[in-house]
Amino acid sequence: MEDDQRTILLVEDNPDDELLTLRALEENKIKNTVVVAHDGVEALEYLFGTGAYKGRDLSVMPQVILLDIKLPRIDGLEVLRRLRADQRTTLLPSVILTSSREEQDIIRGYKLGANSYIRKPVDFDQFAEAVRQLGLYWLVLNETPKPRRG
Repeated sequence: MEDDQRTILLVEDNPDDELLTLRALEENKIKNTVVVAHDGVEALEYLFGTGAYKGRDLSVMPQVILLDIKLPRIDGLEVLRRLRADQRTTLLPSVILTSSREEQDIIRGYKLGANSYIRKPVDFDQFAEAVRQLGLYWLVLNETPKPRRG
């Protein structure tokens, strides 16, 4: 699979953070398709092929999920719990990318199976560098198993 065919699922409800993330990916020449879910419900619909994503080819899963914690309808930690509970998505690399500085969020994220927890830097240059490193690691260096069938 070509690198630019590996999808990134960005789960982010803040339009400014969404734009910053997309801009940082573009500036770092990360050309992967980015699917944006604006809340936890939309993320789960995409991952499990329901709702607006009914009929989506579930053999094509994101290479990495960038998951905010503070989301409307269903929060990011519950999204993580649900994807870890389903054999089709249990092994998907999931990176919590959030502005939360609460220790309890870090602990809960890892207990629920997050592969990484990254605080969003406030400064754009630092944020762009964090995204560059995320892209290098999760999209180029990291090996993932093939998706499991339900």
